[in-house]
Amino acid sequence: QVQLVESGGGLVQAGGSLRLSCAASGSIFSINAMGWYRQAPGKQRELVALISSSSSTNYANSVKGRFTMSRDNAKNTVYLQMNSLKPEDTGVYGCYLNIRIAQSTGVRDYWGQGTQVTVSS
Repeated sequence: QVQLVESGGGLVQAGGSLRLSCAASGSIFSINAMGWYRQAPGKQRELVALISSSSSTNYANSVKGRFTMSRDNAKNTVYLQMNSLKPEDTGVYGCYLNIRIAQSTGVRDYWGQGTQVTVSS
């Protein structure tokens, strides 16, 4: 019932920038954590950025200093600003939510279907 819709992916040359967004809809009681993952061919899914319920933000070392994540809790939306993109950043990017769908339920992970980001050299 919870749906994640990502947008903003596309083709960009090395050194360029993209801004991704992810809007969540459905039964959401509270959000414990929000983040972005990526997966390149032949590689394991990687969580590149995460905002926890404590509002602390963590980034993977490979993107630290280049990517910036932000969120709008009222709109259940998370953003990823990607600057100084490199060819190795190429992959499918999607959002991640750890949410509670009702007051009496536990938390659950949700993963978006992703949007393709291709960085050419």
